[in-house]
Amino acid sequence: MIVLTKIKPMLNLRFCICFILLLISSLINYNSLYNYYKDNFNQEIIKEENIEEKFKKENIKIQEEQSYSPSPKIELNSLSALLMDGENNRVLYEVNGYQEMPMASTTKIMTCIIALEAGNLNDVVTVSSYAAGMPDVQLHIKAGEQYYLKDLLYPLMLESHNDVAVAIAEHIGGSVEGFATMMNDMARSLGCNNTNFVTPSGLDAEGHYTTAKDLAVIASYAIKNKDFITITNTPTYQFKELKKGRTFSVSNKNKFLYMMDGAIGIKTGFTGKAGYCFVGALKRSDRTLISVVLACGWPPRKNLKWADTKQLMTYGIENFEKKQIFEEVNLDPVYVEDGQRAYIGLDIKGDLNLLLGKNEKVSIEYELPKSLYAPVEKGSKVGVAKYYIDKKLYTEIPIFTTEESKKIDFNFCLKKIIKLWSLQY
Repeated sequence: MIVLTKIKPMLNLRFCICFILLLISSLINYNSLYNYYKDNFNQEIIKEENIEEKFKKENIKIQEEQSYSPSPKIELNSLSALLMDGENNRVLYEVNGYQEMPMASTTKIMTCIIALEAGNLNDVVTVSSYAAGMPDVQLHIKAGEQYYLKDLLYPLMLESHNDVAVAIAEHIGGSVEGFATMMNDMARSLGCNNTNFVTPSGLDAEGHYTTAKDLAVIASYAIKNKDFITITNTPTYQFKELKKGRTFSVSNKNKFLYMMDGAIGIKTGFTGKAGYCFVGALKRSDRTLISVVLACGWPPRKNLKWADTKQLMTYGIENFEKKQIFEEVNLDPVYVEDGQRAYIGLDIKGDLNLLLGKNEKVSIEYELPKSLYAPVEKGSKVGVAKYYIDKKLYTEIPIFTTEESKKIDFNFCLKKIIKLWSLQY
């Protein structure tokens, strides 16, 4: 009994000494352990497969969905014209659509949407002498008169009264200049960097300009406001001045509302410098189209804007179909240098359901690194899928990791060695 008691402590002591020596050896030879792991333990993580063959694909993958042929041209009278998908602001057709142009009373689209967002429809607007003195087209409001803001938005949009535009601007912005600052701030927030507003009415002024593209973007934003659509689609509207009860009746001058099924607006315009202008919108079950025509003739050719608008809208209906161009793919895992998990999965999700021309070509580029460096967190963005339409970049969709991979460290290596040792003995 005494002999056994002495032997047991000796065995425990011998085991402890061996473990300490192993630990010291492991610390001294950490690099060799680390390299041993990299060479031998990765195979426990990945499936049995020819990795080199699987990953010898090029970093960029291009897939073509359809052959290309030029889009048909439209014979238009406008010096500048554009057709846009109102759901995603993609330009479907344009002629000088990025050229800076005067835009006359189509300016009032911005005036109206700012009034709706920054003002209160029940606000009482007091007319200044400056507003009352604006040139035609006028409602003939008088200095000192008072109106509800809601009531003034109808003559602004249905009959394009300039005195009303200034009265609204002064009420919302404190002055015409202050309101112009608000207009330009909103334009920049919408990405309309080739636009500058000076007046709320659109009367010719130095430095007052936009492009058909920017104007379509502004219109696309405005028609998402239900009150804006209610106003611009109203056939007639009656209201009163608040102090003396003077009555007014205004009627909609937008003939396009009755020219095509689904027409929803938006605004006419004319000045001697801008010519006849019109921004139209059409909404159907599978699409929303925005059209812009600028400098579309001068008197007496005032009806050309309707003809050009109808041509643009018809082109959008007949030559484009709603199509899902997002491609669901199973992306190969990516190698992680110095990672506890040698390969981690990738995932991409998206929805690109848009109007695509019958002659338009879609191509996709998958940009991914050949390898990553540990540590890598789950959900990290590591690449993108670039979608091109007719070789022009439309959008980028991010690619994320589906797993994490921590960096190889001493403890990880030691656990692997102990596991191997235990399996062998």
